[in-house]
Parts: sequence; structure tokens; C-alpha cells
Amino acid sequence: MLEVLQNWAAHGLWHAGVGTLVLFTLLTTHVTIVAVTVYLHRSQAHRALDVHPALAHFFRLWLWLSTGMSTRQWVAVHRKHHARCETDDDPHSPVVKGIRTVLLRGAELYRAEAANAQTLERFGHGTPDDWLERRVYARLAWQGVGAMLVLDLLLFGAIGATVWAVQMLWIPIWAAGVVNGLGHWWGYRNFSSRDASHNVSPWGLIIGGEELHNNHHTFPTSAKLSIKWWEFDLGWGYICLFSWLGLARVRKLPPKARVGAPRPQVDPALLQTVIANRYDLMARYARELRRVLRAEMRRTRAAGGAKSRLHALRAARRLVTREPDTLDATSRAVIDAAAQGNTMLLTLLRMREELARVWQHSSASAEQLRQQLQDWCHRAEHSGIAALQALSLRMRSYA
Repeated sequence: MLEVLQNWAAHGLWHAGVGTLVLFTLLTTHVTIVAVTVYLHRSQAHRALDVHPALAHFFRLWLWLSTGMSTRQWVAVHRKHHARCETDDDPHSPVVKGIRTVLLRGAELYRAEAANAQTLERFGHGTPDDWLERRVYARLAWQGVGAMLVLDLLLFGAIGATVWAVQMLWIPIWAAGVVNGLGHWWGYRNFSSRDASHNVSPWGLIIGGEELHNNHHTFPTSAKLSIKWWEFDLGWGYICLFSWLGLARVRKLPPKARVGAPRPQVDPALLQTVIANRYDLMARYARELRRVLRAEMRRTRAAGGAKSRLHALRAARRLVTREPDTLDATSRAVIDAAAQGNTMLLTLLRMREELARVWQHSSASAEQLRQQLQDWCHRAEHSGIAALQALSLRMRSYA
């Protein structure tokens, strides 16, 4: 008997080699990532797709075993993050709590918010509420991950504890830490969303597409997170596969800006079209601002300008991708300092704020907004600034 136990402790029931152990660990953690991004995030939290009940239950069972998380808790915390993004009520904003805190203690922040009954009541609606969810998945969280530990030990012996540790740390590190932390701190931005979200990487392979976080915050109800042709969303690949198998149905995708012949005047229909395409428009506006700032940096270097001036221009290039009214006083001061002495840049910044007010002023009537947009286009096209003229033409061409 002792020999049998020693043999089991050394090899487990599988007698797997190192390569098999690594492959098994990566495969199981990958299934967890797919369950989180496809089921919890896109299907349950944002209703971007419907998942077949059989597949949904597999995901619920797997998440119980591999994370101990219940659907309602995860969905409620995530919805609150979107509703209160970058404020004191955001469960895990690095802008508020600090990047170090979210990176290292992201799982703790999640558990604290998941225990908030008000959060569950306010944001957890529409999630599974059957007997299994109430009596097993939500109530017996530790028993789920405990069952996974027992399975790993049976399969691999003592080394199974290491496999289990990696499985348990995978979501806290990659989702709670990297997505919630770096996703609001570092990377690139396609759109001027009203938060600090960034695309951590254009290739969403490790976290199933969640790397494209700025895209997601811009179009949160889209089942597809990639926008640019060179971006890749692995989660979307799985959704396409599930759809082909009849296990999923996509409900919404990111809107695509369409252009046609320019309209001579801003009519009510064009006003609504411009508002619907505001993310595309403001992304183009941000690119024009960055282009002007790059030109100013080249001019400053050629003229032997001060390093402080170059530093201000470089900092401004990062900040102009944010919506003007989301910038704090310090950020505004940096942009203002960079714009000093450059009439074109000052005009572009001023008119960007004026343009943003068209869809931010909910108290104005449709006719007032139409007139404001018409006036903006008129001044842009007579400004003598090529960037403003191109932006106005783009607006009047939205179909």
C-alpha cells in the first residue's frame, strides 16, 4: 500500500511527462479564458450574443471549478465598472486606486465588490437564478475549486498542486490584474472613449481578445472586440465557431462608419448620423492633433528648442486621445502649454471642444444642435486649416 501511495504521489494516475503537464495546464487555463470572455463578459454582462443553454451550463460548471466565481457576482461587478468608470465608485480603476494596487490586489478588489449586496441588486439582473446557481455555484465557491484540486492531484500526484495553483492564479493575474490594470493605464487608443481604457495589444491571443480594451469600452455591447484590420480577437474566432455549430447567436457588432456624397447642409438626419459616428469622427480628430503635434516637435528640434518644450509636446500627444471634458486640470495645463505659439493647434483644440458639446449638451433642442453643427462646419471650412476642412467634409459625407 505504501508503495502504491508513493507511486501515485510521484506520478498520479496519468503518469504524465513535463510536456503533457504544461500542455494540460495551458489548455485548461485557456478554456477558463474562453469561458470568461465569451460567456461572462460578452454574453452575460453585455448581452452581445446569446449562448445555447448546453454551452452556457458547461461554462458555468467550468468557471465554478476553475475560479469559484458565480455568474451574477462577476456580471454585477463588471457592469458597475462600466457605469462608474474611473470614479471613486469604480471597483478597480487604476486611475483612482493606483496601478500598483490593481495589478497586485485586483482579485481582492473583485472579492470585496462581489460581497456588496447593493452592487449585486443593482447590476446583477438578468443572470442565471436557477437551483444550481443559488445552491451550488454561488453558495459553494470553495468546494468548486477544491474539486479541481482533487482532480489535479488524482491525475498528476503531488505536482498536481502546482498545476492547480497556476489554474487558480490565471484569472487574477490576467483578468483582474492585466485587463483591469494595464487596460486602463498603458497601450494605444483607437477611440476617445470617456475613460482611460487602452488596447494593451492589437493581438488578443493570451486573454482571448480582452487585450483590446479601448475598443470594448467604446462599443461595450459588441460581440467582436477587434476594429482595425490588423487587430485580432481570438474570442471572436470562438464565437464564430460556436455560431457555425448552432451554439451561439450574435446580437450586435461594432458600427461601421459609411460615407457617401457630402450633403450641402446639416439637416436633422445628418445630425443624428454624426452623433452615431462620433467615435469615428473624434478618433480622426485625435489623429490630426497628433499629426500637428509631431510637426511642431520636428520644428522645435530643428530650431534647437528647449527640452522642456519637447517634453510638453510629447506629453500632449498622449493626452489628446482623451475626450476634452475627461481631462483633469493638470492634463489640460500640459496641452495648453504645448499649444502656446501654435495658432493652428490652438484653433484645432478649441474647435474640438466645441464639436464635442454637440452630443454632450442633452438640454439643447435638436434644432439648436443642428444649427451648432452647421455653424461649426461653416467655420471649419473657412478656417484655412486643411485638417478642419477634411473633418467637416467627412462629417457631411456620413451616410
